[in-house]
Amino acid sequence: MMLKPKQIMKLVVALVVCFGVSGSGAVFTTKESITNWYGRLIKPFFTPPNWIFGPVWTVLYLLMAISFFIVWSKGINYPKVKQAIVLFVVQLALNAAWTPLFFGFHLILPAFIEIFLLWVVILVTLYVFKRISFYAAVLLIPYVAWVSFAVILNGSIWYLNK
Repeated sequence: MMLKPKQIMKLVVALVVCFGVSGSGAVFTTKESITNWYGRLIKPFFTPPNWIFGPVWTVLYLLMAISFFIVWSKGINYPKVKQAIVLFVVQLALNAAWTPLFFGFHLILPAFIEIFLLWVVILVTLYVFKRISFYAAVLLIPYVAWVSFAVILNGSIWYLNK
C-alpha cells in the first residue's frame, strides 16, 4: 500500500510524538540514577536486566505510533476517532509522567499508583481502538502486556523497599 503525502505526514507526526515521550524519560534515566538509586533498591527475582528496557520500549513506542497512525488515518471528523485520540494522548501523558515519578523523584508508591492508572487507560484505549481498527488494537497488545508486567514489578519494588 502506497501512502499519500498527507498520510506520510501523519505517520511522521505519530512517530515524533511517541518517540518524543520516550525521549523525555531519558532526562530521568541517567546512568547515575540507574546505578546509584535504582541499583540499591531491593528488587524481586523476576526483575529483568537493565539492558532489556531500552529495546523493549523502542519496539513498544514504534507499535504505539503505528497504531495511533492507523486510527488517526480513519478521519478526525468521526466521534469515535476523536475519543480514541484523546485517550491515546492521555495514556501518553501518563506514560511520560511515570519516569520522573519513579526515577526522578524516587516516589515508588505514587509511581505505582500512576502506572496502574496508565494500565487502565491503555486498556480503555485498546478497547476504543478496536472499535475503529482491529489491527490498531492488536498493535497495542504488547504494550498493555509490558505495562501489566511493569505494574507488578513497580508494586513489588515498592513492597520490598517500604
